[in-house]
Amino acid sequence: MTTIPAYDPTLFTGAAWYYAQYRPKYPPIVFDLLTEIFHLDGKGKLLDLGCGAGLITIPLRDRFEEVIGLDPDPEMLQVAQQQATAVGATNISWVQYRAENISPDVDKFRLVTIGRAFHWMQRDFVLQRVYNLLTDNGGLAIIQTHEDPWNSDHPWKKTAIAVVKRWLGEQRRTGEGGKGVWKPLQISHEEILAQSAFSSQAKYEVKYQQSWTVDTYLGYLYSTAFCLPSYVGENRERFEADLKESLLAVEPSGSFIEELPITIIAAWKNQ
Repeated sequence: MTTIPAYDPTLFTGAAWYYAQYRPKYPPIVFDLLTEIFHLDGKGKLLDLGCGAGLITIPLRDRFEEVIGLDPDPEMLQVAQQQATAVGATNISWVQYRAENISPDVDKFRLVTIGRAFHWMQRDFVLQRVYNLLTDNGGLAIIQTHEDPWNSDHPWKKTAIAVVKRWLGEQRRTGEGGKGVWKPLQISHEEILAQSAFSSQAKYEVKYQQSWTVDTYLGYLYSTAFCLPSYVGENRERFEADLKESLLAVEPSGSFIEELPITIIAAWKNQ
């Protein structure tokens, strides 16, 4: 029997607004590529697991008749609903639930997507659930972005993380009210997928340019599990001043540009 770790509700406490405003948006080419890969034509249903603030759910809504965005974090879902209302999205249902607990009887979906959330899940168990949720011609798309500042070679990102460490300590925090420590994945998504019931998989990559200012990168940091606003607490004003001064010392213009890869790992139930 698979043991599912308890969900940690503190993982992104206070991050939802920053997530919606400052996380890099997926460029249109990603959704066009998904449309091509899975032959989307406006029919069927989409399930976006770990949907967060709706960064995949909302842009993909017009490729389906119905869409469900599922996430265990109520703050994320509230912000996602606000974002959807702002663009007039009417075919999305937002459900507070864990991917590990979703019933195979809930519905059948043409496509299931998972964005920046798969590494937080019990991956083998979720893949089993997803397989049973798909229509016979259905597919899965795991969308990975690679903007992890903790392991970046960019001098300005290294500077930003040095400031984070200066105020929050050397260890990368993750959940448990700030007491948890990040543990890298030992097995890749591709390896986990290869061991699942899915008949085939393929990988696609696109690149896009992301521009930052000092303020938008600060907002990005507040959207991460390792630098929540609550972690900074009463030192927030001094932390922000330190970050701005340090980044401007690296790049006086205050403008930062990087090229980011996005990987789509596609899998099919029957192909």
